Amino acid sequence: MSAKDKIRQQVTGNPIVLYMKGTPDAPMCGFSATAVQILEACGVENVATVDVLSDQDVRQGIKEFSNWPTIPQLYVNGEFVGGADIMREMYQSGELQKLFGK
Repeated sequence: MSAKDKIRQQVTGNPIVLYMKGTPDAPMCGFSATAVQILEACGVENVATVDVLSDQDVRQGIKEFSNWPTIPQLYVNGEFVGGADIMREMYQSGELQKLFGK
């Protein structure tokens, strides 16, 4: 299975997917930590996370899949939402909470 097919399967097979560096319990960069904190602040549960540091093909592939150069990346219902900065802006405006039905 190609990285693109694997990513497509992850994004369409889970309602919420966060591609990040590290894990929610041990994020490996500040932006990934911020993304996890924002999701927790929204009260979102059952987030599928993918550690891009453990799979170099996915690490590069996700950037091409979304046409977005940085990680973390959030997908909701198969749609690319954005990275940590966009998540922060959406959270501050209340838009992210609405996206999650909160």
